[in-house]
Amino acid sequence: MTNSTYLKRVFQSYYRERKDEIIPVSSLKKREFGFIPWDKKIMIRHMGFSDINLLREYTVNNPPRHMYSSGSLYNLPNNQEMEYKDYVGCDLIIDIDVDHFYTPCKDKHDFWYCQECNHSGKGMIEKCTKCGSLKIKKFSWFCEICLDISKKEILNLIDNFLVPDFDIQANEMQIAFSGHRGYHLKIENDKIRQLTSEDRRELVDYFTGRNINFQILGFDEHAGQIFGFLNNNKDWSRKITDKIQNMLLNNTNEEITKFLEQIGLSKNLIISFINSKDYFLNILKNNDYNLWNIEGFGITTWKRFLKGIVHEIGVEIDEPVTIDIHRLIRYPGSLHGKTGFKVQALTLEELYEFNPLNENKKHLNPIVFESYEYKQKIKISSIEIPEFYIRDKTYGPYFKDDIIDIENHIAILLLSRDVAILEE
Repeated sequence: MTNSTYLKRVFQSYYRERKDEIIPVSSLKKREFGFIPWDKKIMIRHMGFSDINLLREYTVNNPPRHMYSSGSLYNLPNNQEMEYKDYVGCDLIIDIDVDHFYTPCKDKHDFWYCQECNHSGKGMIEKCTKCGSLKIKKFSWFCEICLDISKKEILNLIDNFLVPDFDIQANEMQIAFSGHRGYHLKIENDKIRQLTSEDRRELVDYFTGRNINFQILGFDEHAGQIFGFLNNNKDWSRKITDKIQNMLLNNTNEEITKFLEQIGLSKNLIISFINSKDYFLNILKNNDYNLWNIEGFGITTWKRFLKGIVHEIGVEIDEPVTIDIHRLIRYPGSLHGKTGFKVQALTLEELYEFNPLNENKKHLNPIVFESYEYKQKIKISSIEIPEFYIRDKTYGPYFKDDIIDIENHIAILLLSRDVAILEE
């Protein structure tokens, strides 16, 4: 039996026995649906369902590898032509996935090998470090560290941008663990639904801190003097001053030095900054005085410093997802075809303590096939699988052609990721 045939049956049993996990999203009748089946990689989309029971019935009869619904609302969601769907508006969709940015743990659990010279290594790269070829086969994994970083990013977005700057309420947020390496957030707000793609691009720039004009925020040079941000400003200028104060108060000199080195400041400038910490902190706390005079720091150096601070503050999001008003997003309660984990809906309160790889609350546990009594014998087909930790247990490392007798949920995970095959 092939992996796909087996997994299709397993997924079908979930959709049949736990159909109530497929919860109705808001305005279900107005949303387009898309499915990726097990026998092909092309999405079947432009589908609509008039009620949740019809959707559940479809997933039982046609168990998908991946299942999606639109952020957009249409009067005719099942029309095959986008221009004739009668577009109404689109929720704001945020996808935060550690696939799209560096985390230190990737140097341990992500690896690659070159299809030209067979050289291999760990971490994130764009070309072979030996021959320079772009023909790189990449293998990405996940762990509690990178999933926690992903969660912190979405909480950063909510706590430091959406709530204080845009007054988004908790009941307007639809949050979900993606079932793999990140989180999704959908903002259901009538005003936001009317935003164009260009409007959403501006929001992306605001969330990430890209293209910030420091002069517009109040930072400038006059007669050789540098005038920084006042402490009583709002929005990005306040975020910047708060971040700098936090760094000066809570980071050691060694940590500050490392940051300044990373943004490219010279040794003399770093010494000057460290020596001026107390002076600078007093300036930042003063609501009436904003003269930023540190020896050696001209306007160019300050801008480099501020860009480094902005990078620390900004949110790492999958930008095209937010900009595209016709994008589909994973449906809550469905299964992720690369892990067998559930796309787990969460309230904001639940998100703070949620741990997808070791969740103690049964109704929030995305590892729906968890079983320690039933085991599967599988053969490793990938060059390597790094050591990983799920549900208080460590697995691996495994190597090509290893035959292992493993718990059901781990077997489904490895089969779904196409790094193992069933052993007859």
